[in-house]
Amino acid sequence: MAHLTRLLLATRNRGKLREITRILEGLPLEVVGLGEFPDFPPVEETGETFLENALLKARAAASFAGLPSLADDSGLEVDALRGAPGVMSSRYAGKEGDDAANVARLLREMEGIPEKRRGARFVCVLVLAHPDGRWVSLEGTCRGRIATSPRGTGGFGYDPVFIPEGMDRTMAQLSLEEKNALSHRGAALRALREMLEKREPSWLWES
Repeated sequence: MAHLTRLLLATRNRGKLREITRILEGLPLEVVGLGEFPDFPPVEETGETFLENALLKARAAASFAGLPSLADDSGLEVDALRGAPGVMSSRYAGKEGDDAANVARLLREMEGIPEKRRGARFVCVLVLAHPDGRWVSLEGTCRGRIATSPRGTGGFGYDPVFIPEGMDRTMAQLSLEEKNALSHRGAALRALREMLEKREPSWLWES
């Protein structure tokens, strides 16, 4: 039975790469990023759910690189905004990946909403795809609330305005270890690590 030696992380987001690599440390994997595949074309996220978008990205990367590929789609669902920004989280303000603009729009939308109604959750769906088309998915969530202004310099995305349940600091004020211990992506990645440690899914370990 062959070892899974190379795993492609289908993201160019350095924050995600750092978090994912840290949680997968110690496994018999050579983790590589899309930086090794500069010709990989952007994947249009046309799905209506986190799962659909993660699957699009993972399958495209696996097919292009000929490697098992891990992709995620994650975002913020705010109770008072009926689940928005949801799958539009990374482009809520229009431009993909403009964290500051996305946070600014969110705070404008939340202006005047009292603390008891500022509940939200981060959602992360991971998809691990094989070049032959087989795949498996895992999900993690993290409940919390939306702060009234950004705090902290760590993390990325909406981290500066998301206060995890039971805490008084935002995600951006936590160390990477603290964040991984409670974040939506951390929960999904721990489930992935447990699965890989059991040599599952079986198709990944076939010779």
